[in-house]
Amino acid sequence: MNKERYMRKKIRKTLKYSIFSIMLMMILALIFPTWTPKIKGENSISMLGQVEINGEGHEIMIRGIDRTNPILIFVHGGPGCSEIPYVRKYKKELEQYFTVVHYDQRGSGKSYHFFEDYSNLTTDVLVDDLIVLSDYVSKELNQEKVILIGHSFGTYIGMKAAAKAPAQFHAYIGIGQMANTFQSELESLAYTLEQAKQAGNTEDVQKLELVRDSIQQGTGLTPRMLLQKYGGAARLINENRDYITGFLFNPEYNGLDMIRFYSAVFGSQDILVREALDQNLPDRVNHLEIPTYFVMGKYDYMTTANAARDYFDVFDAPIKDFVVFDESAHYPQFEEKEKFVKWLNELF
Repeated sequence: MNKERYMRKKIRKTLKYSIFSIMLMMILALIFPTWTPKIKGENSISMLGQVEINGEGHEIMIRGIDRTNPILIFVHGGPGCSEIPYVRKYKKELEQYFTVVHYDQRGSGKSYHFFEDYSNLTTDVLVDDLIVLSDYVSKELNQEKVILIGHSFGTYIGMKAAAKAPAQFHAYIGIGQMANTFQSELESLAYTLEQAKQAGNTEDVQKLELVRDSIQQGTGLTPRMLLQKYGGAARLINENRDYITGFLFNPEYNGLDMIRFYSAVFGSQDILVREALDQNLPDRVNHLEIPTYFVMGKYDYMTTANAARDYFDVFDAPIKDFVVFDESAHYPQFEEKEKFVKWLNELF
């Protein structure tokens, strides 16, 4: 009897300590300090932290082997999808030739502040933030050569910023360039439907048919999960797995930042997507005063290469080029990173 009582007591004690240990690990995961790994070199830079831009704290990551190299500012897409959690995986080569800047836009990722009201967020606000941020980075690094790179929805913000403050930037590069959203979504729907039919997946066909009317009326988007499933988002990487492994194993984000990330996506995405649907980018920006490059994956159906090409053909810039990566979808800078680095390095 005493032995049974002893065993029950031991089990309760073990369980108590196990629960305590799990709770402690969860708390630590939520609040552990974040950083970005150091880069060797006397003139290198590797910083991660908050900078006040237009009265709002913005998270900025700057990395490069030589701070005198030209600056690349990446404008993430989504809307609201910071790339800081995982992007270091793809940028080691770029950091040899450029000083690479990533930042979380206002209301996104680590720049999302709990209890802040983002209901009136617009791309004009994000454009003004980007212009001030570029000035800050340029002065901080004592560099005038700033190359602006937008990705996906970041191209909507980036092009408007380049049009508003051309003197701030040496060139503009649009990866997964947004164009006529209505045209792009019709092409995305047609592609995904065809792929689902070829796969014999009647359930996915039915899901797509349910959103056909909203897409044809210019009020809806082709479901992104289905675009991912059928290779219209990425072909050579797994973007969802990149986020998960980044959240779990990279030091740039902790558990609380992950909560911020998803709160931001759910809080601001609809507002900003609605703006892009209502105000097509070609109607907002039809020329830039700086060299302009559209970089598209051949299999991109998130922002279709065909729509981007139509935009490019009527777009005016002192120098312009349309570059297609033949093995990629929406992420040529990651899917064919060696080719992208080579192209960029030869260009600048």
